[in-house]
Amino acid sequence: MGEARVQVKLLNAIDEGMARRGLLPVDQVRTYEANALVDSGAVSSVLPVEVTRRLGLEVVDRRVDQYANGSQEVVDVTEPVAIVINNRKTVEQTLVIGDEVLIGQTVLETLDLLVDCANGRVITNPAHPDQTVNKVK
Repeated sequence: MGEARVQVKLLNAIDEGMARRGLLPVDQVRTYEANALVDSGAVSSVLPVEVTRRLGLEVVDRRVDQYANGSQEVVDVTEPVAIVINNRKTVEQTLVIGDEVLIGQTVLETLDLLVDCANGRVITNPAHPDQTVNKVK
């Protein structure tokens, strides 16, 4: 498991969809930028309550999550969030926990990014520098 920090841009994915359809001006798409903790040992991505409020995200579900120490907690799950890292973009739901933006393994895999633990940074997969390649099987 490795940790690093990376600049991330978060967008309300529903706002983005409305803007694409001409139902919302592009400059009204709610966004948030952060120097996020990237933890390849965490499966899901996490947003603090304040960030979900700024993005205008609704809670759409609740689920039980387990921490590395074995403890469990019922947490809120958000509407879809667009996540942009290193000019690569994905959309997924996030958990509402804690006090900082955390990027988990599902985002790293979807965006074909790797954690360079030695240098504390996130890099594009050297095997696919020009585009994201996802494993289907």
